[in-house]
Amino acid sequence: MSTDFDTPRKNDDEFSEESIEALKSHRADTQSAVVDEDETAAAEGFELPGADLSGEELMVRVLPAQVDEFTCASCFLVRHRSQVAKEKDGLLYCTDCED
Repeated sequence: MSTDFDTPRKNDDEFSEESIEALKSHRADTQSAVVDEDETAAAEGFELPGADLSGEELMVRVLPAQVDEFTCASCFLVRHRSQVAKEKDGLLYCTDCED
């Protein structure tokens, strides 16, 4: 498809008037008061391909907490000792969970 670059272009007012009229005509045609499908029913019947992972086994090596690490008593994340914000009743809290 060739384009003639010498033809005058439409100004923004003409373009917006045409698009507004087109939107108004399409809006009246496509609106309906009835909901076509229940979202929960659609979600129950939807299954991702390969979603059945019941036969899979994860192979993750879990390391114990290192000497320079602690577990936050609030968020339960393992953090480096440099992130200790406070100690209360023998429990350590990180800088993100500081009360």
